[in-house]
Amino acid sequence: MLKIENEIYEKGYNYIACIDEVGRGCLAGSVVTCAIIMPRNLLIEGVNDSKKLTPKKRDKLFDEIVQKSIAIGIGEIDCKTIDEINIKNATKMAMLQAVSNLKTKEGQAILPDYLLIDAEKLNTDIPQSNIIKGDANCHGIAAASIIAKVTRDRTMMELDTIYPEYNFKSNKGYGTKDHIDALLKYGPTDIHRFSFLKKILDINEQMAMF
Repeated sequence: MLKIENEIYEKGYNYIACIDEVGRGCLAGSVVTCAIIMPRNLLIEGVNDSKKLTPKKRDKLFDEIVQKSIAIGIGEIDCKTIDEINIKNATKMAMLQAVSNLKTKEGQAILPDYLLIDAEKLNTDIPQSNIIKGDANCHGIAAASIIAKVTRDRTMMELDTIYPEYNFKSNKGYGTKDHIDALLKYGPTDIHRFSFLKKILDINEQMAMF
């Protein structure tokens, strides 16, 4: 999983920021991104696409990745902005935000000289490569996916205490049956993406007519 990074290093680049997002398909909550710079040739055992890992494994890897990373930046775009500019643009905005937020553990800002991005192409002067299924094929992108996933999941668990009816602690804002059932019963909250709910709510309104 270091093949892609090593090819970039061999071209003379020093600070490769790997970027991924989490929460793109959710009905509620923000889209969260992570940009991460890892030490050259470091391979952390178990790092993989965050969706393929258990919560316990992600939490353990989260701590190890944070400890061993050179720099981490988090980006987050809220549901209202997602509704205004659409999820694709919001995801790109959050990725650029994560790059601008890259800092070492000591708080020193770092500007990367190359970006490896899961699928997306960003509007930036920094050279970049867009890797399809990057979180499964690139160690740095997989590490970014774990940091983003754990960060977002912890936020959704906090929001579950505010909106317990929606079971965010389990579904994390994704469109599971329990989440949709709660939407139809209680309606959307301030953290729901209304642009994602139109079909669900329209169907409910149509059924109410019969």
